[in-house]
Amino acid sequence: MPSAPAVPRLEIRDLVRRFDGQAVVEHVSLSVMPGQVTCLLGPSGCGKSTTLRMIAGVEMQDEGEIWVDGNLICDTVFRVPPERRGIGLMFQDFALFPHLSVAENVAFGLKGSRAQKRARVVELLERVELLRFIDAYPHSLSGGEQQRVALARALAPQPRIMLMDEPFSGLDNRLRDDIRDQTLEILKQEDAAVLLVTHEPDEAMRMADEIALMRAGRIVQQGAPYNIYNAPLDRQAVAFFSDINVIRGRVQGALTDTPFGQFLAPGVPDGAEVEIVIRPQHIKIDLDRGGRGPSPTPQDGVAARGEVVRARFMGSESLVEIRMDFDGSILKATVPNVFLPGPGKPLWLMIRRDRCFVFPATDTAP
Repeated sequence: MPSAPAVPRLEIRDLVRRFDGQAVVEHVSLSVMPGQVTCLLGPSGCGKSTTLRMIAGVEMQDEGEIWVDGNLICDTVFRVPPERRGIGLMFQDFALFPHLSVAENVAFGLKGSRAQKRARVVELLERVELLRFIDAYPHSLSGGEQQRVALARALAPQPRIMLMDEPFSGLDNRLRDDIRDQTLEILKQEDAAVLLVTHEPDEAMRMADEIALMRAGRIVQQGAPYNIYNAPLDRQAVAFFSDINVIRGRVQGALTDTPFGQFLAPGVPDGAEVEIVIRPQHIKIDLDRGGRGPSPTPQDGVAARGEVVRARFMGSESLVEIRMDFDGSILKATVPNVFLPGPGKPLWLMIRRDRCFVFPATDTAP
């Protein structure tokens, strides 16, 4: 007998929120399973934090429903109060109480005897490696330490769902990676369903099991990080994750002619313009082609000539900008390690067809 399908820990259905008649969240639906980290990713102002506040119960939706473990907790008539939803919250400002010790901050909101509370506090501070600061006050801790206290406090009541709104944005880059990894490990151990809000693609790729890409109040694409990155919906989705190069062409017989050879454009009518989008790391530089080097592979296409405008060393790679002979446009290429050709140096570029994305042309500048 087949087993029953798993019930999402968190499910939101067609959430809508309007301010002054303007929809800032528009028919947003998603589900998060226990132990899963889902990331709401998008630019500032796209509705991510508003969605989080509706789930937490601090803001009411105008339409839609919120379900936890298969039970309705909020629609436009019925509403479970925020404190009874079993939801933990983490914010970028940590929101610790300055007049309470670390132990008192973590224990805030816990139920049970003093001994039970103390045991839970000690357990969590050991897990975030801060037990030695149990009697300290927030002002004496570093930003990273305060972040871990905030995590311990959010986990103390054993919430079924953890909502995180840009919780790592106040930390420096090196510390941020360490804290993110530690936080992710602890959240996985707790088997909570996690909904993380961020505008940083690297953070979403690093932490999420699933990414929901938001734009102008809507989820425009949703899936595993690998799929979102390698099968983007449109040019904007590609550009959100990395720099891009855009080459325009016109379709004839489902093919587009470019200086780099022909590209397939299935489903695009003849005469329509398309944009061929490629990331800088997928441009291949050939120093001495000029028709003399070995023949390109079918994937590499045809070599096109340009001259270096500038080259900069970025630490783990070099960024080279090349002005192309065919139309004067500038394409960017990244090369591992140090590669710093001088301005005016001729280079031949090839682009891999299997790493390009072909979309109908828009009026937006590359």
